[in-house]
Amino acid sequence: MKGDYQDLVDEISALLGAPATLENRDFRLIAFGAHDSDDDLAMDPVRTRSILTRQSTAAVRAWFEGFGIARATGPVRIPAAPDAGVFRGRICLPVRARGIVQGYVWLLDQEPGKPGPDPAALAAAMEVAQRIGVLLAEEAKAGADLSREFQAVLTAGRGWQQDMAVAALRAALGPGGDGLHAAVCVAPWPGETPASVPGAAAVCVVPLRGGGAGEPGDAAAAGPAGGLALAVLLRLRSTDALAPALTAVARLLPRAAEPAAAGAGAAGSRTGAGAAASRTGAAAGASTGAGSASPTGPQRMTAGVADPVRGLAELPAAWEQAMAAARAAAAEPRFGPVAQWAQIGPYRLLASLASDPVDDPAARTLLAPAHRELARTAEVFLDCAGQAGRAAAALGIHRQTLYYRLGRVEQLTGLDLDAGEDRLLLHMALKASRLA
Repeated sequence: MKGDYQDLVDEISALLGAPATLENRDFRLIAFGAHDSDDDLAMDPVRTRSILTRQSTAAVRAWFEGFGIARATGPVRIPAAPDAGVFRGRICLPVRARGIVQGYVWLLDQEPGKPGPDPAALAAAMEVAQRIGVLLAEEAKAGADLSREFQAVLTAGRGWQQDMAVAALRAALGPGGDGLHAAVCVAPWPGETPASVPGAAAVCVVPLRGGGAGEPGDAAAAGPAGGLALAVLLRLRSTDALAPALTAVARLLPRAAEPAAAGAGAAGSRTGAGAAASRTGAAAGASTGAGSASPTGPQRMTAGVADPVRGLAELPAAWEQAMAAARAAAAEPRFGPVAQWAQIGPYRLLASLASDPVDDPAARTLLAPAHRELARTAEVFLDCAGQAGRAAAALGIHRQTLYYRLGRVEQLTGLDLDAGEDRLLLHMALKASRLA
């Protein structure tokens, strides 16, 4: 497939007498034509970065999309903008299929005062771009077409059933099945499988199990965190490719959770996974407070991303990681709406506990709705390592009020907050209650 794209890009380059570059709709590089010019302006910072890192920054993307390329059906001319690192104007050929933009072919425009490409040549190049669009759409549809095999892996019971499901998915993916993949969980998901997800090898919708325990596919394991989840199997060229892949994941969430553009300039934009999470977290987490307060209202849609795995043998375990990360993102706004397994700290352990980790007799009463403020006080106090001054300041209350509330917590739970093991038990119960 990659060779097909390269051949088509070379065909466009030959038609227009200029090196062409093909990117998907998320501005990730797919193929580019040879560049043998001595013109230094041809390799401006934006084009150089796209070729070297195989991606463009969020700022560059926002700037180009501002010219309406996602809606265009014909060539779009974009002027030079040296301040944004675009030293030479561009011609963008939108790559469309079935009325949906699938990507973009980029060419350098002629210098001011010189004639641009011949209209007939541009029309011929657009026909080639349409052929590219068909290929990109078919590739995206292939991921959705594997939904049955992917779903079987995630819902089969452990043992021979799961082994058979993994083997079937590997056979369906062909040589790509032995590559690097990352499992993604998006929840709660409203229903239907999306037509395509950029960079996905397979997508499906599965029941979301609560608590992180029980056999895969065990309906009895579905707890309060049940419902539906979108499962995505991302293809990765390398572990470094995970960060830009998170941008595609964030776009599956409501618009309020999409990464914000980093401004009009190309310099200084943050493209790492942590940066994406922090940008998306600001809007989605604002309504829930500083992380220790229990979220209220409808559950917001969040995504969890597992550690990348080579091949498919570890895919079921990766899906458990992805579900745990999605629950952690829902529980703690500070993780942002897109959380990685590697970054959720103690929630990795909490997610692997028994199916009902919060039903401890000591904590059960405190976790009742009537004592929500006391539970929040205890959690902030424990988050502050038992330092009363810090906890009182974080809660915005007088220290004596804090002491009174902690006394009530001890009465309700029968725990001694001066005892390390009692503190540990209560802290784990309060944190685990967020994953329910």
